[in-house]
Amino acid sequence: MVTPPIKFGILGCAGIARKVSRAITLSPNSTLYAVGSRSVEKAAKFARENGFPESAKVYGSYDAVLDDPDVDAVYIPLPTSLHIKWAVLAAQKKKHVLLEKPVALNVGELDAILEACESSGVQIMDATMWMHHPRTAKMREFLSDNSMFGELKSVLSCFTFAADKDFLENDIRVKPDLDALGALGDVGWYCIRSILWAVDFELPKSVLALRGTVLNSSGVILACSASLLWEDGKTATFHCSFLANLTMDVTVVGTNGTLHFHDFVIPFEEKKASFSTSIKSGFNELVTGWEPKPSQHTVTTELPQEALMLSEFSRLVGSIKFENAKPEKKWPMLSRKTQLVLDAVKASIERGYETVEVMN
Repeated sequence: MVTPPIKFGILGCAGIARKVSRAITLSPNSTLYAVGSRSVEKAAKFARENGFPESAKVYGSYDAVLDDPDVDAVYIPLPTSLHIKWAVLAAQKKKHVLLEKPVALNVGELDAILEACESSGVQIMDATMWMHHPRTAKMREFLSDNSMFGELKSVLSCFTFAADKDFLENDIRVKPDLDALGALGDVGWYCIRSILWAVDFELPKSVLALRGTVLNSSGVILACSASLLWEDGKTATFHCSFLANLTMDVTVVGTNGTLHFHDFVIPFEEKKASFSTSIKSGFNELVTGWEPKPSQHTVTTELPQEALMLSEFSRLVGSIKFENAKPEKKWPMLSRKTQLVLDAVKASIERGYETVEVMN
């Protein structure tokens, strides 16, 4: 059965909303229907510049988007401090919610959002785009193959970029009243998600923030690192920063194999992405090289990962709207586990680098 496309409203005109607007257009089962900003003029300008159809609704408030009976789902790219208000309101208005990360300032706020979504029977998903790239599923196959990868022992994750002076002074991600989690919430979210993905979303027993956290004059994190520990001895370490060259590396080490990928958040190229694997590696006889050498694998895709994310989200919304299905619980569960670890890292920093237990 061919179902009508899901009609999206966007709350706000953040820079990331440009990318997601394009993704909504590229996705075969979604359409740009409305945008709301704090002024009609700003919303109209955003719609003109980002491929909205002429029939799209332009509103001078976020409430107006939520009050539009034809809007099926909303994308919320607002500052993290505003998520609890607008995500809860969206759910109460029976709008499905695609929520930009970090999803909340803490797990208490997130639980309020999730409760509102569950009460209203609407789907919620966070906008962690790389989870939807076909490369991610292909890498999971390798990690799940005991003969090739073996038992997971450690994960290393790093996401950094060198922010310019204007960003470090004016961007919402360095403002305590807007995005108080700073680099931990922005780039650190991806690191934590990559680690949890590698361990098949088994929560660690504890986390320990590493000394050397960099704060701005307002106390917002600009760079930090942490180690995670599991009951069975698995370990992971991540580093996130607004102060170092662009790096997006993940390494997953098992007893038999190793997985590397160097562009995990945004692939080097839009329609293909690579990863390397090494299996039972050793040195040659003179210890001058590796045998066997790591192998490179490339995965192609017709649609970019953000469009695949929109397509999957819209499929779930469509199944609820047209087939009376229940919301998929996997995605809010992944959001909550990521938030729990993020909260524990923040607590470890605030307690002077104490070990903090991760509570489910």
